Amino acid sequence: MSEPSVTPANDDNSSVVGSWNDRIIAEFRANAGCVPWSSDEEFAAGRPVPPRVPGFGEQGMPLILVHHTGARTGRERISPLFYQPVGDGWAVFGTHGGSPRHPVWYRNLMANPRVTVEVGTERVPAVARLAEGVERERLWAKEVALVPKFAEFEAASGRRIPVVVLERDHGQP
Repeated sequence: MSEPSVTPANDDNSSVVGSWNDRIIAEFRANAGCVPWSSDEEFAAGRPVPPRVPGFGEQGMPLILVHHTGARTGRERISPLFYQPVGDGWAVFGTHGGSPRHPVWYRNLMANPRVTVEVGTERVPAVARLAEGVERERLWAKEVALVPKFAEFEAASGRRIPVVVLERDHGQP
């Protein structure tokens, strides 16, 4: 799942999203990249959190943290995202929980494609690019097979979910 991302400061939900992201980031770092994504309390409260994904047990879902630059603010943001390995990089999916709008992190990556990816305990410089055509369809089909809820998100959103490939930047230290 690819949400939530950082919300603008003038959004009424910004403190909720910020504390949610802070918890996910802390769990990611404490568990070498795996997060028990949604607590029982969050599900019971009916909060719009990502669904549990079968096959990931107690350790939780492996995530990456994508450090990106705000398109408007120029400030660093960190988004915990579901991913799919692609070669020695990663594909991420702009589902935004079925929202009709693209997630903020997607707009940031398209404006500022140089990112840092935390995967496990490693930090890797990378460059983001939009997957298109056959590549996009192949990556999307594979992800929907793993997380069928993503197909529901795309249908609910009324938009084509962007698939972004994060390629390791071997020219960077």
